[in-house]
Amino acid sequence: MSAPSDLVCGIVAGEVEAEVVHRDEHVVAFLDHRPVFKGHVLVCPTTHFDTLEDLPAELLVPLFSTVQRFAVAMREGLGAQGSFTAVNTVVSQSVPHLHVHVVPRTKGDGLRGFFWPRTKYDDGEAAAYAERLRRALD
Repeated sequence: MSAPSDLVCGIVAGEVEAEVVHRDEHVVAFLDHRPVFKGHVLVCPTTHFDTLEDLPAELLVPLFSTVQRFAVAMREGLGAQGSFTAVNTVVSQSVPHLHVHVVPRTKGDGLRGFFWPRTKYDDGEAAAYAERLRRALD
């Protein structure tokens, strides 16, 4: 058997061990081996796509409906008060296979906002950035 192209493909192929929590035709979800908090899962398409940008539109619903189910499961199954959901695209993406982090959260758990410094817009900058994004969407 050839080596998997990445860790997630290896898990999908059964070549890499993981604590798989959910699997269907389109999605696999497994515990992160270095969790932010216990119960932290990675939800991934079973077909290889490098980033969210590469994911075909028809797979958005299967992927994110599973993410949504895990957000509920964090509360119901783990007693979390909520969850944090994140997707890195290229920058800080440790595995070159699209994966969505779903992390259980509890008030006072020590995780504060985002993991990077925050900034502010100067006068008029917010409108200019919004317009640049609107043009890019067209």
